[in-house]
Amino acid sequence: MGVKVQMDAIIKSEEDQRQYRALVLNNDLKVLLISDPATDKSAAALDVHVGSMSDPTELPGLAHFCEHMLFMGTKKYPCENEYNKYLSEHGGSSNAYTAADHTNYYFDVAPDAFSGALDRFAQFFVTPLFTEGGVDREVNAVNSEHEKNIQNDYWRLAQLEKSTADPTHDFSKFGTGNKDTLDIIPKEQGMNVRDALLQFHDKWYSSNIMALAVLGKESLDELEEMVLSLFSEVENKSVSVPEWARHPFGPEQCRKVGYVVPVKDIRNLYITFPIPDLHPHYKTAPGHYLGHLIGHEGPGSLLSYLKGRGWVNSLVGGQKSGAKGFAFFVVNVDLTEEGIEHVEDIVTAVFQYLNLLKKEGPQQWVFDECRDLSSMTFRFKDKEQPQSYTCGLAEQLHYYPLDEVLCGGYLLSEFKPELINMVLEHLTPESIRIAVVGKALEEKVTCTEKWYGTCYKMECVEEELLQRWRDAGYNDLLQLPSRNEFVPTNFDLYSDPQESNRLPEMISQTPFARVWFKQDDEYKLPKAVVYTELFSPVAYLDPHHTNQLHIFAQLFRDALTEYTYAADLAGLTYSLSNSKYGLTLLVKGYNDKLHVLLEKIMERMTSFTVDPKRFEILKDAYVRGLRNFNADQPHQHVVHYTSLLLAEHGWTKEELLEATNEMTVETVEAFIPRFLSGLHVEMLIHGNMRRESAATLATTLQDQLTSRAHTRPLLPSQLVRQREYQLRDGSSQMYRAENSVHKSSAVETYFQCGMQETHNNMLLELLCQIFAEPAFDELRTKEQLGYIVWCGIRRANGTQGLRIIVQGDRHPEYLTSRIEAFLYKMGDNLEKLPEEDFVRHREALASRRLERPKKLSHLTGNWWAEITSNQYNFDRDALEVAHLRTLTKDDVINFYKQFVNSTASQRKKLCVQVISTAPGGAGHPDTVNRTEPDDGLSLPPPLREPEVITDIPEFKQGLALYPLMRPLIPVSTKPSKSKL
Repeated sequence: MGVKVQMDAIIKSEEDQRQYRALVLNNDLKVLLISDPATDKSAAALDVHVGSMSDPTELPGLAHFCEHMLFMGTKKYPCENEYNKYLSEHGGSSNAYTAADHTNYYFDVAPDAFSGALDRFAQFFVTPLFTEGGVDREVNAVNSEHEKNIQNDYWRLAQLEKSTADPTHDFSKFGTGNKDTLDIIPKEQGMNVRDALLQFHDKWYSSNIMALAVLGKESLDELEEMVLSLFSEVENKSVSVPEWARHPFGPEQCRKVGYVVPVKDIRNLYITFPIPDLHPHYKTAPGHYLGHLIGHEGPGSLLSYLKGRGWVNSLVGGQKSGAKGFAFFVVNVDLTEEGIEHVEDIVTAVFQYLNLLKKEGPQQWVFDECRDLSSMTFRFKDKEQPQSYTCGLAEQLHYYPLDEVLCGGYLLSEFKPELINMVLEHLTPESIRIAVVGKALEEKVTCTEKWYGTCYKMECVEEELLQRWRDAGYNDLLQLPSRNEFVPTNFDLYSDPQESNRLPEMISQTPFARVWFKQDDEYKLPKAVVYTELFSPVAYLDPHHTNQLHIFAQLFRDALTEYTYAADLAGLTYSLSNSKYGLTLLVKGYNDKLHVLLEKIMERMTSFTVDPKRFEILKDAYVRGLRNFNADQPHQHVVHYTSLLLAEHGWTKEELLEATNEMTVETVEAFIPRFLSGLHVEMLIHGNMRRESAATLATTLQDQLTSRAHTRPLLPSQLVRQREYQLRDGSSQMYRAENSVHKSSAVETYFQCGMQETHNNMLLELLCQIFAEPAFDELRTKEQLGYIVWCGIRRANGTQGLRIIVQGDRHPEYLTSRIEAFLYKMGDNLEKLPEEDFVRHREALASRRLERPKKLSHLTGNWWAEITSNQYNFDRDALEVAHLRTLTKDDVINFYKQFVNSTASQRKKLCVQVISTAPGGAGHPDTVNRTEPDDGLSLPPPLREPEVITDIPEFKQGLALYPLMRPLIPVSTKPSKSKL
C-alpha cells in the first residue's frame, strides 16, 4: 500500500479556491484529490478505460451489462441495494455510463457520509458478487433500456453508423445489448453469462487502466489516506488500454451515401470524414480550430450561405470522438423540405468552404482568438456540481498529464499550421460518408438494420459526382469570420458595501414594469444574468395565438443568429422562449458587453418584420414537431396528459396542429404589434453589476418598448396566472391514451395533496425522500417492471402531489396495481421505520435542500422561478429546512394516511395510462395477467373502481379550481415610487 507519484502543482484557474493533488498509487491507479472545505456535497468518480468495443464478439452488450451488475452487491456489502440505500439516506445519488472505450461510475453524497459511501463504492472494483439471481433479473433492465431506445432516432442512427462500418472492426458492435444477446442466445449456445461477466471483470477491471477523482471537504492528506486504504486493494493486472490504429471507416466504407427513414418526421444530412485521434494534439487542437470556422454562424459562414439558399436551418461542424486511435470530423445540418432535394449542392458548398480554408491557410489570428476565448473560459469557469465535475475529471485523467488534468481541455499553447493542414487533408471527396435522413426516402430504402430495425439503403457515390466535388472551386459568398467584437475586455468585479441584502430586492415598480435586483457577492465572477418576462394575456388565448407566439419566437431567434453568434462564442448568450404567459428573454454571461446585446435584441424585436421564405420553412418545422409528439416516449406522454387534465387551460397537440392552418405571414405580421401593444414587464438582474447600471438597463429595455412599439401597461386585473383543477376527496379518476410507436406502455399515478405551503411542502418532500429508493428497488430492480421508474413530486400552478411513473413492457393495468401494492406496503414500512432511520432521511433531505447552486445562473434561475410563480420566497430553502427539522415521524404517517393510503379521507387519485398498440407491445391483454411476483407485496384492500375520463372538457366542468398562491412578499399592483 503506497504512492508512486504525488503531485501538488496542478495547473488551475486563478479563481479556483480548491486544493488539488494528483497521485499514482503503487497499483498504477491514477487519482485526483480535490479538497473543498466549503463544499456541501462530496463526490467521487472512477473511469475504467474500457467499454463496449471490448465486448466479446459472441456477447454484445457485456460491458454495459457489467456496468449494471456492478451495483448489485459486493462481498463486503452483499445486499443488492446497499449502495443506493446508503446514498439515499445521506442525500446522495449515483449513476454510470458505458461508452465505446470508457465505463464511468460516479456518485455524490452529504459530506459527513462520504467515507461510508466511498467504502461501498470501492468494493465494486475489488469484490463484486455478480449473483445468479441478479444476473437473471438485471438482464431485463438492460433489455428494457434497449426497448426504450428502439424508436429513438438518435440511437437508431448511432447504431446504423456502427453497423455500416468495417464489420471486422470493434466499432461495428452492438454496444447496449438486449435479452437476446445476453440471455436467450448464450443459453442456447451453452454459455454461462455470469461466468462471462466474471471473466470480463477479471480481465479488464485493472487498476492500471482506471482513474479516480475524489472531491470532499477533508484536507488533501485525509482524502489521500481514505483513497489509499480503499483503492490500494484494486488489483493491477497490467492490462494495456485498448487502442485501434485502424479506422472503422476504411476505403471500402468511404465514398458512400446512405438513405435512412427516421421514426420522427425529421430531415437531416450527416457528412462524416474519418480522421486520426486528435487527443495527443490537445495543445494545438486542430479539430477545434477547424470546427470553429466550419461551424461558425456569422456573416459569410457556411450556415449563413445554406440558410440563404433555403436549404438548412442549423449546422454543427467539428471533430467527434471515436475511441483511442481514431476519430471523425462531421458536418451535420437540419434540412428543409427544399434542402433534401439539394444534398449534392450542400456537399458542394461544404467543399467550397474547405477549399477557402486551404487557400487562406491556417490563420494565426483565428488560433489566437480561439486560444484567448478558451483561456478566458478556463479562468472564469463556473463551479460545476461535484458529481459531474469528478465524472469528467476521472475520464480526463486518461488523456492529459497529471499537472494538466484541469486545464488540458482549455489552454491552447502551440499554433501548428501543419497539424491543421493534416486534418484538412483528410476532408476530401475520397473519404466522405453521407447519410440523408427523411420520411421522403421510404420508397428508396431496401435494407433493415439488425438491432433497431432502421430502414436504409447504402450506395456508392458515383465517380461523376466525386469529380464535381473535387472541382468545387470557390464560392464568393463564403468568407472567413471577422474578429469578434464581443470578446470582453473589462473583468473588474464590483462591490458595494451598502448592498447588504442577501436576497433580490425590488428596485422599481410602475404599472408597466417590476424590476428586481441582486448584486452578486457569492460567485465573484465578471458575469451577470438578466431575466425578462413580457407578460401578455393574448399569449395563450387560443391555439391560434399560441402558435403565432411560438413561430414569432422561432423567427426572431433565426433572424438574429448571425449577429448573436459572436457574442455566444465570447461567453455571452441569450434565449427567447414562449410560454403560457408570453415571452421570456434570458441574457447571461460576461457583464462587460451584456447591455450591448440586450439593447440590440430589443431594438430588433420592436422593429421585427417576417421573412416570408424563413416563415414557410420554420412553420414546416413547427408542424413536423407537433406531429412528432406520438413518437415521444410513453412516460413523456403521461406527464403531458396529466398536465392537460389538471391545468385551467391547455391545448392538445391536435388542436395546435389544426390551428396551424390559420397561420400565415400576414397573421404573424399582424400578431407581433398586437402582442407588443399591451405588456407587463417583470425583470430580475443578478450578478456583477451595480444597482445604478441595473436600473439603467431596465429603463433602456422599457424605453425601447414604449417608444418603438408603443407598448402600454396592462390593467392589474389582466395580470392573472393559471390555476389548477381540484380533484374531489375520495375520488379515483383514470385517463387512457394509446401510442402506436413504442412497444412500452407507461402509467403515472398522481395523488393530489393540495396547495403548496411550507408545512405540506416539507411533509410531501420527506415522504418522497423515504419512498424514492424503495420504489426503485422494488418496482425496477426486484419486479423488473421497466427501466424507467420514478417516484417524486409534481408541482404546478401552486399545487402539488405525489407522482409515481413507470414505463415498461407490461400493461398499464398491471403497472398500476403494482404501484398500489407498493404504496400499501410503504404504509406499513412507515409505521415500522426506526427513529434513527427517520432522522437520517430528514437530514438527507435537509442536506439536499441546503446545497447551494454552484453557478450564478442556477441561483438566478431559482429566484426567477419564485418571481414567475408569484411566490417571491427567495429564501425558501433556509425557511423550509428550518421547518423540516421540526417534523416528526408521526407527522409523515398522518400525511400519508390523509392523502395516499388506500382508505385516506382526502385521497385524490388521478391515473394516466398510455397503452401501446404497437405490434408485440405492452397493450396486449397477456401483459396484464401474468403471475404476480412472490415478494410479499400484497395488494391493498379492494380499491374503488376508477371513473374513466372520456371527455376532458366535460371532466373539468364538474371540478372547482384551487385559488392562486398568496405571495410571501406582498407585491402591490399599484405603482410605487422607485427606490433609486
